[in-house]
Amino acid sequence: MNKTKRFRAGGWLPHDLSHIDSWVRDLKARVAKSPQPLVPPIQEFKDMVKNDPVLSFTAEIMFKEAAILKMQTPLGTPEIQDFDEFLMLLNGIMTQAPEYTECPDSTTAPEEPCGLIGFPINALLDWPMATSFGYDFFANSLVNQQLKKILNFWSNYLVTEASRSVLVDSFECRTPKVLAWLSSTARQEMVKVACQASDDPGTCEQHPFQHFFVCDPSDKYYGFTSWDDFFTRKFVDAVRPVAPGDDVIANACESAPLQVIKNVSDTSSFWLKGQPYSLQNMMNFDPLSKQFIDGTVYQAFLSALSYHRWNSPVSGIVKKAFIVNGSYYLENRYQGFSNPDGGDPSAPNDSQSFLSAVATRAVIFIEADNSKIGLMCFVAVGMAEVSSCEITVAEGQHLDKGDELGMFHFGGSTHCLVFRPKVELSFDFHNTSPGLNSTNIPVRSRVATVIT
Repeated sequence: MNKTKRFRAGGWLPHDLSHIDSWVRDLKARVAKSPQPLVPPIQEFKDMVKNDPVLSFTAEIMFKEAAILKMQTPLGTPEIQDFDEFLMLLNGIMTQAPEYTECPDSTTAPEEPCGLIGFPINALLDWPMATSFGYDFFANSLVNQQLKKILNFWSNYLVTEASRSVLVDSFECRTPKVLAWLSSTARQEMVKVACQASDDPGTCEQHPFQHFFVCDPSDKYYGFTSWDDFFTRKFVDAVRPVAPGDDVIANACESAPLQVIKNVSDTSSFWLKGQPYSLQNMMNFDPLSKQFIDGTVYQAFLSALSYHRWNSPVSGIVKKAFIVNGSYYLENRYQGFSNPDGGDPSAPNDSQSFLSAVATRAVIFIEADNSKIGLMCFVAVGMAEVSSCEITVAEGQHLDKGDELGMFHFGGSTHCLVFRPKVELSFDFHNTSPGLNSTNIPVRSRVATVIT
């Protein structure tokens, strides 16, 4: 990695890599002060790795490889020394929810947020997962099975009342400084993200948090019962109206456009540098994938400070809906340190097409009422510590455009809309350009129109 700062799509980790190091040092100090036995799934993970000579070697060498690479940058000494230390820090995360932090050296605006640690586990693995040995380790199916158990254990904490302490507690003495999620600063940042696509952002940003999100400002916790309840908060219906018109495709997620790719293949070598879409892998080899050969894929990514529910892009009937188990911390090999431009500092950034074929995801086929659209597919792709992609619709159910399909429960995420080859579309990017620097398009607004 040849830079100390790098853009991170969606804001799940701070742009400033030194900020992550400060957060890791703080976590290490807190874990050392109150050491706890490894929780059962982490102990099981440790035993599995230690008892497998190949996995044990791979786990240790990926941290050594990361340390050597990091020593070659201005950041210098690595914060995490080895796999055992990683497990202790991972254990410490199991009883804390993600925190909102500010820049410790901000001079222009004292309360300027530096970026939340929205991927705390990803933050611990920021360097190792980009190494060649990290690719081998996180591609292992047994490793991913154990990671799923660990993330499920954590998700059980994130639905408790105790997890909502991060909504109201600030810690000014910590480095980096931790702000409450419901502090005026954090609320304003969430409002700014909600106003990204507004025609008049300045006026939009004057509205309070409760103008956008369903909540109870009279309550200390704004009516949220847990971290997960806050993370999956709903928009007030009036602020995200459904785009009218039978030929209009509604945006399925509050998300920023990444790319539109036409003439997608049934099967492709998605693990290569170009990361082409592979329909069969994306749709878990479902027979319906054949109908999308030479069709169009629209992909967009979600922001850490935004809305994490999915909404139907069309009116129609749910033909199939299922979850595909996959990887959690795997990135495309060519986006690691083998990349001459430097390793991707946050794997979800540059590996999103690749992840559509390998990551944990939800696949929902919808037969649109509009015959010009016909069968289309929504794919919700979990990235990093997404412990649950929840589908809330059933096969055979009729949906009106804009109805809820499901949600991400904690974690960064990207999604795809897939259309058949004869469906010609004109996309509306709402004054942003597809790519990692794009800004959000409102959920349920027009994202494309069928060309007749």
